[in-house]
Order: sequence, then structure tokens, then C-alpha cells
Amino acid sequence: MSDDNHSMERREFLKKVAALGLAVGIGRRLVLPEELWAMAPIDRPPAVVAKAQGTNYAQLVGDTVQALGGMKKFVNPGEVVVVKPNMSFDRPPELGANVHPALVRQVVEMCLEAGAKKVQVMDHPAYEPRRSYRTSGIEEALKGIRDPRVSLEFMDPRRFVEVTAQGARNLKKWHYYQDVLGADRFINIAVAKQHSSAGLTMCLKNMMGAIGGNRRSLHVNLHQNIADMNLVLRPDLNILDATRIMLRNGPSGGRLEDVEVRNLVFAGADPVALDALGTTLFGLKPTDIGHIVKAHELGRGEMDLNKIKVI
Repeated sequence: MSDDNHSMERREFLKKVAALGLAVGIGRRLVLPEELWAMAPIDRPPAVVAKAQGTNYAQLVGDTVQALGGMKKFVNPGEVVVVKPNMSFDRPPELGANVHPALVRQVVEMCLEAGAKKVQVMDHPAYEPRRSYRTSGIEEALKGIRDPRVSLEFMDPRRFVEVTAQGARNLKKWHYYQDVLGADRFINIAVAKQHSSAGLTMCLKNMMGAIGGNRRSLHVNLHQNIADMNLVLRPDLNILDATRIMLRNGPSGGRLEDVEVRNLVFAGADPVALDALGTTLFGLKPTDIGHIVKAHELGRGEMDLNKIKVI
């Protein structure tokens, strides 16, 4: 299946999900019938990952997306785009706990240039959202764009809908953010860092910022839960920020000595392939991280490094 067809199926699937979520009303419970879940695209798109290295971080993300065909391959004129960076912690950019603000601004500007009708930037932070958005530098970076089509948003607890999906092995029912489900396009921007529970957090784990409920409870059987939520949350484009990586004391960090500058950015449609490559930054293998293995088993992407084409 082509990338275009894969994205089209994803959009139609998630629009139906969002429509059902609106229909359920006060209870906000969404049950996906088997025939609807069957249309969820589970085929693996080509495992192609673009990689760029340098010190101009905005240019790096531009170069990787351009190598994949440009943002117009992912965003069409008139579409609503949700951009979900990891901006979960009250930490400045140099500590590597959040995505670098230069990457977020560049992605948003590219979406606007591609003709997006609206670009919503949001996360569900572990720390207090206003402090996290501000201290991360992302709030200030987006203010510099000065375009009414761009909004930095706080997730509204009333807009999480319960999704029940037969495709999941453990997380069969959970609350997902309706704006993410209903967007025409969904772009995931993750940061590469060590994580005390998950081993590493990158593209797959970043989906925790698009769900509600008691997220602490998900640490029981965490790796399968991460894989399962990636059956529902299917970004059109994933970007992995490895401009600086957190080697220890993740995910929140707080010490410069735990951070190593790598000046790298990766991008691709396949979150498993990106995370598989990301493990090598930490001297690990894809098989060392349970949620990468389980997401691969669920058909969410390629984890065999020999089958991933890096451009």
C-alpha cells in the first residue's frame, strides 16, 4: 500500500472514531465495532527514515521532512493538523526533557506553508501544563510565528473519549483525546531519552501525552500498554529529536551532566523504525526495549535494523 493510501485510511478511520465519540454524548464512551476496527490500517508503511545532523536545528527538521518528500506529502491545503511535541516537563531546552522549541516552530511553519487551515499544538504534561509549556521554550517559540491559524492548547479533561478496541492485547479500553482522533493530520515530535520505567522514551512512548485517565496505572504491563495505545494513535509523521539525549535520570532529568549533545534529527512515517534506530544512540538494540518489540508484533512498524532504509 502506498503512503498516500495509508494516510487516507488512517484519516478516515480516525474521523469515524471521532464522530462516534461525539455521538456518545455525556457518557463519553466509544466502542469500536469489529467492522470499524477492521478498517484501521495495520499494514507497515515502508521503513524509510530520514536523518540529518548539524547545529541548525530548524534546518535539520526541514531537511529530514524534505528528504521524505516535503511537508506537502503529509499535509494538504485546508486541513486541521495536531502537532504533539513532548513538552511534558518544567525544564529548559538544554536539559533535554522536552523537544527543542526550534523543531516545534519549524514543523508548525512547514504545516502552514503546506496550506494547513489550523495547527493545534498540545500535550498532556506530567508537570503543570502552563509551567511546562513556558519553561520548555515552546510557548515563546510559537508566539514568534504570529499567525492566527496556530494555537498552543491545553487539553480539556472533558474532551477525552473512551475507546474500546478489539485489536489491543491489554489496553482494550482507555480515554483518548478527541481533537487528536478527529484531526485531518497528526504529527508526533518526540525526544530521545532514558526512562526509568520504559527503558527509553521516544516516538511510541510519546503517545502517553495524548491519553487521559490514570496514567500511572498503566505502568503495570507498561510495554504492552504503550504498544496497544499506538493501535489507536497513528501519527502521519513522526519526528525524533536527538539534538541532545538524556542518558540518565529520565524522563524528567534536571542535570546537565545527564545530557549528551548529538545534534541529530530523524523523521519518518514508521514510529517503530524510528525508535529502533533510536536505541542505537544509547548503545542498545531494539530488542532491549519491550514496547518496541510489542509494537512490531502488533504490526505498527519495522524493528529489524537491516530492513530500515536510512536516507
